[in-house]
Amino acid sequence: MRYIKNLMRTQMSIFKPIIEKSSLSTVRKGQDAIGALLASFQKSEVEYEDIRVADMECSMITPIDELSAGVILYLHGGGYICGNLAYAKGFGSVLAAKCGIKVFCCAYRLAPEHPFPTALEDCLEAYGYLLSNGYDPSQIIICGESAGGGLCYSLCGKLKDKGRSLPAGIIAISPWTDLTQSGASYKVNLKKDVSMTPERLKFFADCYAYGSVTDGKNVYPKTNDDVADDARVKRNPRMSPLFGDLADMPPSLIFVGSDEIMLDDSAELHKKLLAEGSESELVIAPGMWHGYVLYCLKEFESDFDKISEFIKTHICSQKKLRWLALDNAAKIFPASMSRNWTNLFRLSATLYERVDVATLKVALDVTVRRFPSIAMRVRRGLFWYYLEEVPRAPEILEEKPYPLSRMPFDDISKCAFRVIVYERRIAVEFFHALTDGNGGLVFLKTLVSEYLYQKYGVKVPAGNGVLDRLEEPSDAELEDSFLKYAGPTPASRADTDSFRINGKREVDGFRTNTSFILDADKIVAESKKRGVTVTAYLTSVLMCAAMRVQEKRVLNKKKYLPIKVCVPVNLRKLFPSRTLRNFVLYATPGIDPRLGKYEFDEICDIVHHQLKLQITEKNMAAMIATNVNSEKPLAMKLVPLFIKDIVMKMIFNAVGERKSCFSFSNLGAERMPEEFMRYVERLDFVLGSQSSSPYNTSAITYNGKLVLNIIRNIAEPVLEYEIYHVLRELGIMPIAESNSRGKE
Repeated sequence: MRYIKNLMRTQMSIFKPIIEKSSLSTVRKGQDAIGALLASFQKSEVEYEDIRVADMECSMITPIDELSAGVILYLHGGGYICGNLAYAKGFGSVLAAKCGIKVFCCAYRLAPEHPFPTALEDCLEAYGYLLSNGYDPSQIIICGESAGGGLCYSLCGKLKDKGRSLPAGIIAISPWTDLTQSGASYKVNLKKDVSMTPERLKFFADCYAYGSVTDGKNVYPKTNDDVADDARVKRNPRMSPLFGDLADMPPSLIFVGSDEIMLDDSAELHKKLLAEGSESELVIAPGMWHGYVLYCLKEFESDFDKISEFIKTHICSQKKLRWLALDNAAKIFPASMSRNWTNLFRLSATLYERVDVATLKVALDVTVRRFPSIAMRVRRGLFWYYLEEVPRAPEILEEKPYPLSRMPFDDISKCAFRVIVYERRIAVEFFHALTDGNGGLVFLKTLVSEYLYQKYGVKVPAGNGVLDRLEEPSDAELEDSFLKYAGPTPASRADTDSFRINGKREVDGFRTNTSFILDADKIVAESKKRGVTVTAYLTSVLMCAAMRVQEKRVLNKKKYLPIKVCVPVNLRKLFPSRTLRNFVLYATPGIDPRLGKYEFDEICDIVHHQLKLQITEKNMAAMIATNVNSEKPLAMKLVPLFIKDIVMKMIFNAVGERKSCFSFSNLGAERMPEEFMRYVERLDFVLGSQSSSPYNTSAITYNGKLVLNIIRNIAEPVLEYEIYHVLRELGIMPIAESNSRGKE
């Protein structure tokens, strides 16, 4: 709103001549009052801890919503002659609240009572205090306005003189860097500037450079009548950093108003920083005055976005551990865990060359920072489980004799995913509470792409499910999309039970995974010939195989049960969601063998139409509403977690896996750029076996090959046998691989 800016400009124009004629004590009182007013607007957003450091009053300001593990050392302005701790807390509180980072304010001693270099020495003391309290220089940003902005550069120069490490960055707001007033803007902007005059700045500079004298009633600065010597004194690079060595300075973000007489203090500083090889960004706000950022005008709210982005970019380990509530689909998974079963799934990439574990570790360290909703551990709360970000990437593990071994809660509470390497294969196993197969695949492809960059210098372009390694995670990636897209009317949960395969459980928890490698083009052609999708075609193959198992095991046809397959539906194709969390529901196509014999093409036709009927936006929204509504009642929210665990486990055991023979999840065809395909031979997707039913199936297509994985936790390979023969009868010759113990 320009009205707000213009109103402020008018008021400043009125007060400018009044301030010019005020005594030092009056000006100080006015400035401190402004700081107290600013702080009052943020009082519910921050907390204060007042501290004394050497001869200074200081305060650590902590935001209620703290997002960063770093700290800002804030050096206030005021011409070196104004500003107590109350004033410093004003904008310090704004920074803390808006940027989600701790701010350490120091009320350095003021001129003319304490002339140069007292303020600089006090700032050096404040910096040392942060170091002695555990902050690494890479975790510290220094920020200042006006004289405080100049102090930022003077402080860094002083640190360089002492051979000490510099902070991670500098945020300077209208920095006063030239006490000699040599810039052209002192004349060009003389009539435009509503906040400052050359005479007032000379008064400040004299106070800082020479100290004061008093007549017993008022304090006056000393002056130097020798113009040349005065310039020499004030060109001291620790007083006027524009004239100092600016090489190897930390990255700078500089804000200045276009109407300031001190514009060139910033513009020339920026130019010199770049010329001497330092990183700098200059923001010139049109029509604005000195220190305009402090006024928090709505027209320039984006400046705080720039400040936040600068902090995130340059500070080390900037994020505190994030936590997230479990999404709607994930709430059942921790409760349904048992001693022998965890709801896990695996995604893996097989490379053409052996995996370098040390390089993969580096790639994983980078990747987990990009996926805060997946790099999580599961924690117990009083009423619900929740996710908490892991402080560091997990160790890379060696492969076991079988995939998807149970992940006990002790492991999940440390990290809810694991990365496993076997020769040329990189595998990631996810606890399902973190994400679904679609989100997991984005993680795997981004991890592998980062590995290729670290190992070979190959940059895989962002896209096709590969995220930009330097891009900040968006809120859309972290949302619980179930809550967003629940329909107005819930669907019925009523459904019939399905036939399920039984067998002799492996006593040691061993899981056999069989991979059928199929010609993707052949599968696509066979599907098109029948007018169905690849998912419908493969579901029909699996349904036909399960029907044959029932025919062989159940002799009385009257005791047949329906043959149904649970097919996960990626809801991102129906709703405009970019979440990387769970956003999958299920369709359950099926046939009823009690009605008679089914031929394969007939099954295809039935599955095709059932999937089309079930997978609609309205139907899925109604199913979402059913699940979301179940957690809304206040009584449900207030039930302690241990009771919820019992109830949810009973519900899961009663109906969770009884409505289908098994699941079939098809992640579809992955079309990746040449940079990726040159190094990655194969992708695999493996669902964990079910809790009470021994089988699960999954598929993914890549590089011309469709890999169908069938996992089981029983000794007998009954389903794989029938799947193989169904495929052969359809003219498809699968290549079979297995980790079988060899007793089959």
